[in-house]
Amino acid sequence: WITIYEDDDEALEIWNKKIGIPKEKIVRMGKEDNFWEIGLGPCGPCSEIYYDRGEKYGCGNPDCTVGCECDRYIEFWNLVFTQFDKDEEGNYNKLEHPNIDTGMGLERMAAIMQDAKSIFEVDTLKYILEYICELSNVTYRADAKTDVSIRVITDHIRSVVFMVSDGILPGNEGRGYILRRLLRRAVRHGKLLNIKGHFLDKVAEKVIEVSCGAYPELKERQEYILSIIDIEEKRFEETLEQGLHILENYMDQLDKKGVLSGESAFKLYDTYGFPLDLTKDILAENGFTVDEAGFEKEMKLQQERARSAREDAGAEAWKEEIYSKLSKDIDATEFVGYGSYETNSIIKAIIADNKISEKANKGTEVNIILDKTPFYAESGGQLADIGYIKSENFLLEVFDCKKVYDLLYIHKCKVVEGEVALGNTCIAQINKQNRLSTARNHTATHLLHKSLRDTLGNHVEQAGSLVSRDRLRFDFTHFKPLTKEELNEIERKVNEVIWDSKDVVVTETDMDSAKKMGAMALFGEKYGDKVRVIKIGDYSTELCGGTHLENTSQIGMFKIVSEGGIAAGVRRIEAISGIKLYEHLMEKEEVLKEVESLLKVSEQDIAKRIKLNIKQIKELEKEISRLKNQISGESMQDYIAKVKEIGGVKYLTTEISGLDMDGMRQLGDKLRDKVEKGVITLYSMEEEKAIFLIMADKKAVASGFHAGNKMKEITKIGSGSGGGRPDMAQGGIKDKDKIGEIIEAIPEVSKIWNE
Repeated sequence: WITIYEDDDEALEIWNKKIGIPKEKIVRMGKEDNFWEIGLGPCGPCSEIYYDRGEKYGCGNPDCTVGCECDRYIEFWNLVFTQFDKDEEGNYNKLEHPNIDTGMGLERMAAIMQDAKSIFEVDTLKYILEYICELSNVTYRADAKTDVSIRVITDHIRSVVFMVSDGILPGNEGRGYILRRLLRRAVRHGKLLNIKGHFLDKVAEKVIEVSCGAYPELKERQEYILSIIDIEEKRFEETLEQGLHILENYMDQLDKKGVLSGESAFKLYDTYGFPLDLTKDILAENGFTVDEAGFEKEMKLQQERARSAREDAGAEAWKEEIYSKLSKDIDATEFVGYGSYETNSIIKAIIADNKISEKANKGTEVNIILDKTPFYAESGGQLADIGYIKSENFLLEVFDCKKVYDLLYIHKCKVVEGEVALGNTCIAQINKQNRLSTARNHTATHLLHKSLRDTLGNHVEQAGSLVSRDRLRFDFTHFKPLTKEELNEIERKVNEVIWDSKDVVVTETDMDSAKKMGAMALFGEKYGDKVRVIKIGDYSTELCGGTHLENTSQIGMFKIVSEGGIAAGVRRIEAISGIKLYEHLMEKEEVLKEVESLLKVSEQDIAKRIKLNIKQIKELEKEISRLKNQISGESMQDYIAKVKEIGGVKYLTTEISGLDMDGMRQLGDKLRDKVEKGVITLYSMEEEKAIFLIMADKKAVASGFHAGNKMKEITKIGSGSGGGRPDMAQGGIKDKDKIGEIIEAIPEVSKIWNE
């Protein structure tokens, strides 16, 4: 069956005369059904192709035909004859180059070919769906409500698997947010089906099983995909439980209108990480809505608070109108820094205090624009060059360089000597050693990237970087901490390439040629018509706009100094090379020499001596503990002799020296056993405080004594705090000058319970 736009006689002619579809199989329909347009712009009539699945799928109505709401007629193909351009007045103007936009529903075709009732019963989806039913012990089509949850998980987990395989990671914006939203909705519907524990990685495994024939990369990246999904599910579990509990409380308090306030929805989002979409879904399932306008208002207020809290106002200065104007008035800065460390230049603009100036004097901080520059502007993770802009009349120290509108290089400077004026000629000169140190780390970053992929797998992709003269920082996608062995192997591979003295060849070409060279492009990065390909021997080939060395041997050596996780599925390596690595080794050597001196052993015996010292310390600690117990035991009679009685209550208050709280508790236990119906109060004076312990035997407690309450009373005197059980409590005071007052108060405190 074919449906066409009711006024499209040309389409009727094509389908009937040229294709051979009988007229009775062609149905004319209105603009709402068979005219494609989205607001202004290209549009046109369309023809939709339907498949008649037979009476068993129909509604039984004798007038049932294409357009009926039943499942008999299924659209599987749509052809849009894009021939008009709709303008703001609503006129349909003919396009100079009309075209046909055709789209076929692959899964609908599969449903037709397999005679499935819906796309969820096509073999590949059915395989996943049936596993979800097995996990949840729920039968599909037995209950409409559980069917929704089963279909949501089936649909979402497929999308999640392919998105993670393509390098997308869960996040709070863009594609990452869509992934996180899909995954979290699937988790929640799993809870609705009463699936216990983490389950999405198991379902994802079924997706990979059934899809890897057509998409072999799923099998190659299986461990990575499953780990990312499992990590995100575990992270969301706590949020889900806490958020659901709070949302349920909110719903219990809703009035008949059933509208959750935007403030409450935002609190769920901001404080508990509960997405608005999930809040809306749950509310809708229970017949409620949310004040989305109120939510957006709260979101804007938070954004305004965040903006006002930013301290770095300088970063905003780059966006000022002044630079927009200059970008129109001044030609683009010519960058010559790939091949030169210095160049003759002309001062094209001076900006001081965010105003265009004619000149600037000594001591002034200014932003300078030159006609050409060797200074690399911060970009792609590489920090800017530093150096000088100078002439016979002035000297400017350049401490940063940024690029605005991809046209102008802004040199942040301080006038060190003389006076600089608009139009002055000068020499722009970068700090060569700073550039070389930065280049060492940048070239080493490319080697690190390749080594990571070789060691861990091709799922590793760059997720961020920073390259400076002192260090390099490389963020990459990986699902678990690296082992010591993996780190050693990665480091060794990088150093082997350095020692192989491989040439670093830079080629400027177009993107297609770069891809043919095997260049690795970073996903999400924007590239122009011309790109730079950095090829390091036969080891690494990447697109990069940064500055590099000519040969890997110039790096000298490479050392990883740290590795750790920074987000779900993203890890970070920090490393050093060249001069910084030499300085690092010298610092380590100084520490080693100091340790040798302190331990009075040679370098090779340090570990042995430390192990011996640790063993001796442990033995001495045991001996000290034994002697303390022995001393306290020998002094038991001395302590008992100090016991006094008041109102039938026996109490002992005494200072203990050299015992920590554990030692005091052991002594207190022994004394309590010796003093029937008694209260034992021990205290020890330390440098900045005094600590107290009160213990009472069973008879004292049975008579109404509560050690915790008494501890609160006595520590309050000395600006301290404490508490505990009826039979034992501990506390401390900051004001040791009050110790005498506390000792005097203890008999009264002991007496209170007996009155």
